[in-house]
Amino acid sequence: MATFELYRRSTIGMCLTETLDEMVQNGTLSPELAIQVLVQFDKSMTEALETQVKSKVSIKGHLHTYRFCDNVWTFILQDALFKNEDNQENVGRVKIVACDSKLLTQ
Repeated sequence: MATFELYRRSTIGMCLTETLDEMVQNGTLSPELAIQVLVQFDKSMTEALETQVKSKVSIKGHLHTYRFCDNVWTFILQDALFKNEDNQENVGRVKIVACDSKLLTQ
């Protein structure tokens, strides 16, 4: 299964990367094993989002910037309103990165 490395820039991905770096520097983990852990993290995040997330969210806001490069869309919204069935949340500024999942099967 091919994966994107996008989720490494999430909060949990950054924490995992920092922890693995620390463990490699302390000598408790080899660099090769740290890379294997990150690859497994990418696979697990992709699978979990495909199979376990069922909710839908609508987003409205002012489109500040958009870009399409290397089959990746990047949107920066200001004053965004996120809505789902139960909740709504205002966010001052949000960056959305979207990739075509069909590219994973190639």
